Amino acid sequence: MSELPRVAGAHLVGSINQPTAEATFRVVADELGGELARIPDGEVGERFHWILFQGAAFDAVDGLNRLPIDPIIVAGFDLRPLVLDGSVDASDLVFGSLGYADAAAASYADFTRLRDAGAIPAGTRFQVCLPSPLAPITTYVAPVDRAAVYPAYAAALAAEVDRIAAAIPAGDLAVQIDMATEFAYLEGVSLGGGPLEAFFAEGGADAPELVEAIAALAAELATRVPAGAQLGFHLCYGDVAEKHFVEPTDAGKLVAVANALAAQLDRPIDWVHLPVPIERTDAAYFAPLAGWALPAETTPFLGLVHHEDGVDGALARIAPAREAFAAAGIDTFGVGTECGFGRGPADRTASLLALHREVIAAAG
Repeated sequence: MSELPRVAGAHLVGSINQPTAEATFRVVADELGGELARIPDGEVGERFHWILFQGAAFDAVDGLNRLPIDPIIVAGFDLRPLVLDGSVDASDLVFGSLGYADAAAASYADFTRLRDAGAIPAGTRFQVCLPSPLAPITTYVAPVDRAAVYPAYAAALAAEVDRIAAAIPAGDLAVQIDMATEFAYLEGVSLGGGPLEAFFAEGGADAPELVEAIAALAAELATRVPAGAQLGFHLCYGDVAEKHFVEPTDAGKLVAVANALAAQLDRPIDWVHLPVPIERTDAAYFAPLAGWALPAETTPFLGLVHHEDGVDGALARIAPAREAFAAAGIDTFGVGTECGFGRGPADRTASLLALHREVIAAAG
């Protein structure tokens, strides 16, 4: 058994409940700046509910129409599926701006101003969080047309990455791709409207090819991140009302996807973030981490910080994680929450950020 790895550094998934990007940068830097390599803008404004604002981008595309059913309202957004209406060939669908590049450019201006003023530590990168194309397609397109619409949306999201790369110097940029919907496919669960069918792969949820296909889709977007910029992935089991869409049996599927991403990408992956449910302090959950096959340049971050049980709970989860990572030859890993905490109470933000620092100090 290798020496147990140390715990160093924190990672913020993306959403943070603050009114503006500047407010996010200030509270994050004040409470946790010394432990972070990069800071997100908190996914403020229309991005508050992750991808739900993307419905407007689908509505603006000629050739797509909502199903003629009663609205399906979630958090103020209509989630009625869209279908091809026959007026435009699927190969000719054109999406306009998706909003991610515009938001990144605006937030980066605040970021650099605050960093130049010393409010953000020098050397900290600006983190941009993007969904994989699969998530909005699954949320907004009816199953019958997902395969046909996917290429157009994927191209639009790739164009957003290109615009972000043009606006933000690579040395300042860190891009995170969020992969949550993928695990609903892998687990064979329903996100509403019946169990998901993988239109992009052969076989069912248990088919080994599905992991490879899921990684391939995300890798296509990741290749657009320029050399010199950092790249990371947030692997997720959902966070609606601080609850997963299904509780993972263990970290097995998370590790399988992480390994597959590394195998399919020629460029470095700087970090991968994995969730740890609050009740899992048992060795069985963490055992698959022994199969972690990513290179040493990739830092794993475990989402084992929970506000409900603080430092003691995090330490109870760190202990078996250390044992499993040691078996994989990992010498360092970082910590975070399971997902973003932008939809939690705003008055909990500062204390939750501080909790990361306390956990790192206590873990030694």
